[in-house]
Amino acid sequence: MSEHHHHHDHHHDHDHTDPPSDLELRVKSLESLLVEKGLVDPAAIDLLVDAYETKIGPRNGAKVVAKAWSDPAFKKWLLEDATAAIASLGFTGRGGEHMKAVENTAKVHNVVVCTLCSCYPWPVLGLPPVWYKSAPYRSRAVADPRGVLKEFGTGLPEDVEVRVWDSTSEVRYLVLPERPANTDGWSEEQLATLVTRNSMIGVEKARTTDN
Repeated sequence: MSEHHHHHDHHHDHDHTDPPSDLELRVKSLESLLVEKGLVDPAAIDLLVDAYETKIGPRNGAKVVAKAWSDPAFKKWLLEDATAAIASLGFTGRGGEHMKAVENTAKVHNVVVCTLCSCYPWPVLGLPPVWYKSAPYRSRAVADPRGVLKEFGTGLPEDVEVRVWDSTSEVRYLVLPERPANTDGWSEEQLATLVTRNSMIGVEKARTTDN
């Protein structure tokens, strides 16, 4: 029996925590679930995924972040009472869950995980990515957050503190990424284009302006 428990199994974990490309994500998360069971026609899936991934989902969160970057009063409100601040933009949860916003700075980097399940702020982030729900991400984000961040290409200096926030059914977290440099005078619409779903989970930083 013991040969099934070799530690080299751990090396396979990163396969699950690497964020798949949008296309793979689409195929893995929805088509495998629904199309194989004959429940949904693939064209309908594309529309659904598109709605959640680009229209409803992360774009809502991106608007929240962009407003916080542009409007100091809104940012203060967001950090004090994220549920109300986000609701003021028209994005509210389906249940009674509260939102809490945590701010990334030059000295602190926040990462969100849900170790017990896959609690996720649908109204602002849309569908959870496949890796977010995976056991390796959930366990390693707590045990080795810097290692997980590196796998997403996010290397942080030693002096940056990494804080891991564990979502629950009562509280969902939204990471407020650092505003990228060279964006002075940008409109909220322009700023929102720099905000990715992964940056609002905290595994990546916001896009830089030269991408």
